[in-house]
Amino acid sequence: MWVAFRHSSEAPATFRPSCPRPAECASRPAARKNGRTAGLPSESTVTQGSCIGVEDHPTTQMGTLRPREGERFAQGTQLVNQDHSQVQQDPQYKALRTRGREIRKQLVLLYPREDQLEEQFYLQALKLPNQTHPDVPAGDESQARVLQVVGEKPAFSFQPRGHVEIGEKLDIIRQKRLSHVSGHRSYYLRGAGALLQHSLVSFTLSKLVGRGFTPMTVPDLLRGAVFEGCGMTPNASPSHVYSIDPSHFEDLHLAGTGEVGLAGYFMDHSVAFRDLPVRMVCSSTCYRAETDTGREPRGLYRVHHFTKVEMFGVTGPGLEQSSQLLKEFLSLQVEILTELGLHFRVLDMPTQELGLPAYRKFDIEAWMPGRGRFGEVTSASNCTDFQSRRLHIMFHTEAGELCFAHTVNATACAIPRVLIALLESNQQKDGSVLVPPALQPYLGTDRITAPTHDPLQYIGPNQPQKPRLPDPSASG
Repeated sequence: MWVAFRHSSEAPATFRPSCPRPAECASRPAARKNGRTAGLPSESTVTQGSCIGVEDHPTTQMGTLRPREGERFAQGTQLVNQDHSQVQQDPQYKALRTRGREIRKQLVLLYPREDQLEEQFYLQALKLPNQTHPDVPAGDESQARVLQVVGEKPAFSFQPRGHVEIGEKLDIIRQKRLSHVSGHRSYYLRGAGALLQHSLVSFTLSKLVGRGFTPMTVPDLLRGAVFEGCGMTPNASPSHVYSIDPSHFEDLHLAGTGEVGLAGYFMDHSVAFRDLPVRMVCSSTCYRAETDTGREPRGLYRVHHFTKVEMFGVTGPGLEQSSQLLKEFLSLQVEILTELGLHFRVLDMPTQELGLPAYRKFDIEAWMPGRGRFGEVTSASNCTDFQSRRLHIMFHTEAGELCFAHTVNATACAIPRVLIALLESNQQKDGSVLVPPALQPYLGTDRITAPTHDPLQYIGPNQPQKPRLPDPSASG
């Protein structure tokens, strides 16, 4: 990370943050608070100028004064070796003593602030974004560039229903009356709904393992340093990361994506040159706070926990290798969604949608008829050496030298959102849902139909009040 920070200071003209202009840079949360960061501000605004401006702090001044102190000491040693009486009268000796006193006074004032200033330097460095690909459109999400459109919108002879209505009628999705069970934005998948999730995971993993990906399992709980290394801030406010009560387990957080666990696997390790590029895939449960509760409060589009299949790659230095791996991941995403029979579009995401780590990012949005609009289902990012410098992920060259690697990550299948697109796109007038041919071998059927069992009946508190019938005896 310090190398990347120094690079931005030495060449500010070529350092292009993900925010296209300082005026457009939003307030970014500071790093997590722990033993090193306690007492420092939890939020601050960072721009390219403010980060580079840390060089002007007294920490830099101390770095300038210390060599001068050493030079003064060396010159003083030479003078001491001369005749003592002559040294006392030497103007250079007097000047050196005066200069030495000045330097010591300055150091005495700077020493108490050194730790605090070094921590501020660290916090500023954490908030520096990666450089940005020159072809990335500038601006917010409205400036996203459509690169490809696949398939056509499904046509219906009836008003298409939303996935929640479809799922409730088939008794494969439950979201009602769960606040006392698992809280807001939680859900159950039952029967064919659960099998549909498992079939999507199996279909995706089988395809990727067949393409040379190494299957992995990853921890759900990870240290804050791994999140920071990936460009996330678990203890910032607001945060989308769930943190474990520190009185029980210090500095542990629930991962919101398999990317964090896969990146942590390589932390402080090197990869052999002959093994590059490394391609890995995992299926994991992801946990996200989703603090913006006003957006789509019901349904599976924004939930607190979900299953996701994630691709992760490590490759050699240079944009050519990592850019090629990004294209490979994007091609696999397109292939998976095409085989599922979905209508979708590929977007080149603009600067303000890149976050901290991405050099370039492609999103895929699938058409969701019940919602009446496209919705994001996958994302693919080239993080170049942003994460590897923070996490110390390196590789050995053919000459045996250690170099920082590049990392690439991509969603292979985000289950809830793909479920939305599948259910809403394949719904039938009778309420059933057709199963895509690619999933039929895993699901064991070509259609999801109404259940043969009776649905659960709610008998708890706060039941709807039945209308009171008039008392016949009171009419006389």
